[in-house]
Amino acid sequence: MSAPKLKLIGADFFERPIKLRLPFRFGVVTLTEAPQIFARARVKLADGRESEGVSAEMLAPKWFDKSPALTNEDNFDQLRRSLALARESLLAAGENTPFGLSAAVDRPHHEMCRKIGLNGLIASFGLALLDRAIIDALGRLEGASVFALVRANRLGLDASTATDLAGFDFAKLLAGLAPASSIHARHTVGLVDALTRAETGQRLDDGLPESLEEVAASYGHQFYKLKVAGKIDADIKRLCGIAAVIDRGAPYQATLDGNEQYHSIDEVIALWRRIGEEPRLARLKSSILFIEQPIARDRALAASVQALSDEIPIEIDESDADVTVFPQARTLGYRGISSKSCKGFYRALINRARIAQWNAAEGGRYFMSAEDLTTQAGVAVQQDLALATLIGASHVERNGHHYVDGMTGAPKAEEDAFLASHPDIYHRAANGRVRVTIRDGAIALRSLDTPGLGVGPLPDFNAMKKSPLPPLPQAGERAAEPVATRA
Repeated sequence: MSAPKLKLIGADFFERPIKLRLPFRFGVVTLTEAPQIFARARVKLADGRESEGVSAEMLAPKWFDKSPALTNEDNFDQLRRSLALARESLLAAGENTPFGLSAAVDRPHHEMCRKIGLNGLIASFGLALLDRAIIDALGRLEGASVFALVRANRLGLDASTATDLAGFDFAKLLAGLAPASSIHARHTVGLVDALTRAETGQRLDDGLPESLEEVAASYGHQFYKLKVAGKIDADIKRLCGIAAVIDRGAPYQATLDGNEQYHSIDEVIALWRRIGEEPRLARLKSSILFIEQPIARDRALAASVQALSDEIPIEIDESDADVTVFPQARTLGYRGISSKSCKGFYRALINRARIAQWNAAEGGRYFMSAEDLTTQAGVAVQQDLALATLIGASHVERNGHHYVDGMTGAPKAEEDAFLASHPDIYHRAANGRVRVTIRDGAIALRSLDTPGLGVGPLPDFNAMKKSPLPPLPQAGERAAEPVATRA
C-alpha cells in the first residue's frame, strides 16, 4: 500500500504552565516549573480531505542547550524559535508523504537553526513536534492508529535521510513492529530526590510517594534510572544510598545516566571500577543494563569508548543531534542510542532499522532505549508510550507522573475525556486529579490503539495561551553563540 500525499496547510502553538510537586535535579538544572507546548497542525490530502492533529512536549530548560549563559526563558525561546522555523519550512514544502515532508526539510531546517546559533537537538525539537502532529492528523483522517500506519508504511519511511540504509527492507521491518499490551516504567531517581521517608522533611501528603522508598512500595517498579553527577566520591555515596533502598525489594534492573557530567571515558571507567570495588553496590552493579551519555557532548564523539563499552554498554543521548549521528557513534564503540519523542519519531524508526541491520551481522550488540523528558499525562505521555512500544522497548523511563501531580493545569472536562478514552492508562485519585496508573511497575497500552498517534480526545486549546513564538530571523541575523561548557 503506497503512502498518501499530503501537505501542511496550517499550524499553531499553545502553552500550559506546569509546576512540579517535587524539584527534579538532573545535569546542571533543578527543575521546578516549565511550560508544556502543544502543536495543532492541519493537513490536506491530495484528494482534498482535511484533518487536524496534535502533539505536545515540555519546554525543558538546560537539556537541549546547557550553556550557563542562558536563562530558562532563553532556553524556552530557543525551542519556540525552532518550532517557528520548522512550521515555515513545512508550510513551504508542498505535497509529499508524511515522512517525505519531514525528509525534505530536515537538513535545511538544521542548517538554518545552526546559522542562528541553535544546536541540533533544538532543531530536532521543532521538526519532531510538527511531524507527530501531522502523523496524528493522518491517522484521524484515515481512522487508523499509528501502529497500523507504521506497519503498512503509510508514512512513506525510506532511507532518504540515512544513506547508510540504502537497500534496507523497511517494509519488512515495519510490518513486524507491533505494540505490546503494557510496558514497564523505569523510575528516575533525580539527584536531589529523597531516598527514604525520613529524608523528605516537610511533606506534601498529596497521596503520591515522596521518596524512593515510597515509590518502590507504591508502584512495584522493576526498573530504575539512576542519575550521577560527575563527582565520583559523591556518586558512589549516592548510589550506596539508593542501593540500600531498592536492594530490600524484588529483583530489579537499572540504568545509569551521566547527563554529560563526566569529562572523558577515563573518568567513567574510574567510576565503574569504584562501583565494582564497593561491596554495598554488588547487587546494583550486577543489575545495570547500560550507561547513558556520561561524557559532555563536546567531547563525547571525540574519542573511542570501546575500552568500557565492551564491558558495560554505553549509549548516546544528548549527542544525538541529527539522524547521521548513530553510525558515527558506533565507530567509537557506542552500542546504544536513546529514543525520545522530542528528537523525532522518524529518527527513532530509522535508528531501529540500523539496529536491526547491524545486529544481523554482530549478534545483538546494539540497542535502543526509551527515555523521558518529563512528558506530561495526556497527549505527550501517550505519544511517547506509543513510540516506545513501536520500537520494541520493554521498559521506558517515566518521571512526569512522579514530579507532577497528574494532568496539572488541564480543565476537568479535559481530564474526564482522557480518562474516559484511556481507562487503562489513567485513574482518578482521591483528590480528583487524573493520574497515570502504574501496577506492578507497568503501564497498560491497549487504548493507544486509536485513530491517530495514540491520543484520542483533543486537549482544550481554549484553556491555554497562544505560544509567544519569537519572530523569524531576518537575512543575516544570528543568535548569540551558545557558550561551550561541560554539561
